[in-house]
Amino acid sequence: MTERVRVREIDDDEGRRLLWIIRRGTGSVVTWRRAQTVLLSARGMPVARIAEVTFTSADRVRDVIHDFNADGFDSFYPKYKAGPPRRSPCSSSARSRRWSAAKSSDGTNTPSMNSSAR
Repeated sequence: MTERVRVREIDDDEGRRLLWIIRRGTGSVVTWRRAQTVLLSARGMPVARIAEVTFTSADRVRDVIHDFNADGFDSFYPKYKAGPPRRSPCSSSARSRRWSAAKSSDGTNTPSMNSSAR
């Protein structure tokens, strides 16, 4: 059988910081849930029970604990990337060709609502 996953030893300052994150109630829900998971593990709660209390999977709880053990409080904050993936240039060039080819009733290059619906 594998060894139980537990958070590393937490000192008083880290414990206070965890409680501060949980109690302040503002900020990211992701950060709050990760702090709650680490605090419950530090208090000796098994992974299966933490998963049950936090309504997540045991694998996710293990990941959060491993990340905290490796990176500390930096692991709490989500690392978002910049926006959705870029579209292929083919679709945008076809759209721009249709847009430039459409003419409004007064002869300008600004298509009316009816011509853009085609």
